[in-house]
Amino acid sequence: MKFKHFPIISTIFLCCSCSAIRNVNSPAYRAGEPVSETASEPDGIVEEVYYPSSEKKLSQRRMIVYLPKDYYSSDRHYPVIYLLHGARGYETSWIKKGDVLSLTDQLLLKGEIQDFILVMPNMNHYRNDKDCDNSRRKGALESLLEVKGTVEYYFVHDVVNYIDSCYRTIPNKEDRAIAGLSIGGLQTIYISACYPDMFDYIGMFSPFRKNFKPFGSYQKFYKSLKDKQAVQFENAPQDYFIGIGKADIFYGTVKKYRKYLERNHYPYEYMETPGGHDWYNWVKYYNVFLTRCFK
Repeated sequence: MKFKHFPIISTIFLCCSCSAIRNVNSPAYRAGEPVSETASEPDGIVEEVYYPSSEKKLSQRRMIVYLPKDYYSSDRHYPVIYLLHGARGYETSWIKKGDVLSLTDQLLLKGEIQDFILVMPNMNHYRNDKDCDNSRRKGALESLLEVKGTVEYYFVHDVVNYIDSCYRTIPNKEDRAIAGLSIGGLQTIYISACYPDMFDYIGMFSPFRKNFKPFGSYQKFYKSLKDKQAVQFENAPQDYFIGIGKADIFYGTVKKYRKYLERNHYPYEYMETPGGHDWYNWVKYYNVFLTRCFK
């Protein structure tokens, strides 16, 4: 007997067994200050940005922008990396859990990367301003069931265009990157495919299953991936990077996705590591992906 819903059921079970489903009134579900709980004081400039939302009943969202330390004392324009969180995440997850500001500073100090603007948006679905409640953190089950395509649909208009209008960016494909972990990896696959002229560096860290079919008015965002990627890979991205752990719960689905890419002769880079679906791997993938951007 086949259980076609087993991947979803098993994912929910894992979320429950790991205490991923928690009381949403807990302080742990508040996004908090952007640089709190970091291992060290960052060298660059951290800005907490509230921007207008195009979503119905949601007036604004929050994102964290990390600027080069000399941003306001120079007139330079910079490339941009958009970094997405996963389930149970929010705009400060990469800072609090992955210490991403320190990692970025270390690579800059070593001269392995060039200066860029790092943008960390909140990619959760919120019904309205009350539900958003200062970018509240969501549980894993709540996050998985609420991937509706809404925030993804407005991502370029609300986030990318806002950043290009408010900061000194280099607003072209060659100087934009997008990456994400787990659900953020899934969102990265589809956002980059829906906007093939926007991102030249694309990173998926333990991406959630690509054939995910959400419910909601913007589910069309998650349709016709094959057609969208046929257009995307006509002018293939400079780097299409996939990282996954051998013990990751999505290892099998990533393997299928790789076969799909290979059948269609879509070029990609692949990194496989020991271990599973956790920060120690996502940090490794971020480091490698970062050194590949804007070359």
